[in-house]
Amino acid sequence: MDDAIKARLKWIELYKQTQDAGLVCRRCGISRPTLRKWWRRFEESGVEGLQERSRRPKTSPKTKVGDREERLISELRKKRKLGARRIQNELFRLHDLSLSLATIHKVLVRQQAPPLKRVKRKETYTRYERPIPGERVQMDTTKIGAGLFQYTAVDDCTRYRVLRLFQRRTAANTLLFLDAVVEEMPFPIQRVQTDRGREFFAVKVQKRLMEYGIKFRPVRPRSPHLNGKVERSQKTDKDEFYSTVDLGSETLNDELADWQHHYNWQRPHGAHKGKTPMERYFQVSEETPLSEAVLSAYDASKERIQEPNYRLEMELRKLQRSL
Repeated sequence: MDDAIKARLKWIELYKQTQDAGLVCRRCGISRPTLRKWWRRFEESGVEGLQERSRRPKTSPKTKVGDREERLISELRKKRKLGARRIQNELFRLHDLSLSLATIHKVLVRQQAPPLKRVKRKETYTRYERPIPGERVQMDTTKIGAGLFQYTAVDDCTRYRVLRLFQRRTAANTLLFLDAVVEEMPFPIQRVQTDRGREFFAVKVQKRLMEYGIKFRPVRPRSPHLNGKVERSQKTDKDEFYSTVDLGSETLNDELADWQHHYNWQRPHGAHKGKTPMERYFQVSEETPLSEAVLSAYDASKERIQEPNYRLEMELRKLQRSL
């Protein structure tokens, strides 16, 4: 029996002896309503009635988190290993639920969710980023499933993206994707950076880039870190989008378009301190050159068809410099 119950039992015993509520209240330092409450509970349940009862309301019509919300938060944490900010983003995207980070944190604490393992980074590192939108757009392809390849273009400055799905990685599909990128990027593109995939080195692809006045700058072999933003972007797609959809669905392209819009306009980006790609673009839009200025700065005499074989390309450059 704890001290609180012992004290209340003394009040009851003193009241039984004296039958004087005022005397009990003065001697014990309590109010008459308090004495009446514990006396009533004692009469109803005996000593067990002197225990504290939960003050939680039976119904909470204005509560933000119910059983369904807690279940969704728990599933996102256990199955996909997401942090509070990503859980907040996925609840809004998938279930149209808007919860604050503080609310999600409270639920995770209540569920005793173990902390996520954090990747250790170097104490000092420099984040590589171009300052002007469109100055460098990283482009890559990745296999999503059997007969399903995603083409991805990511602006180095804003992280604005354009995505498309094709059945094969071909030069013809690359041309279609390139046209979509030029049309959908909200700023003029100055330079495209890719790996050395042959779908990007086709002559007709490089000529199309020249027609658009875009410089083609492939990275050297075995250096995926140079295309790190598009590589990381594709991993995000697999973790956050493709894990939630049916790859055989007839509406997959429409769902990918919705995901692209959500990523560009609504999803907070860690590299921008929680701002979306479009919010980042609005921040630097005044510094972004117009299409006319980009085309006038493009020097076609410095561009030529490049070889996918890196050693051959280097030899050709040496030969060109010696002439």
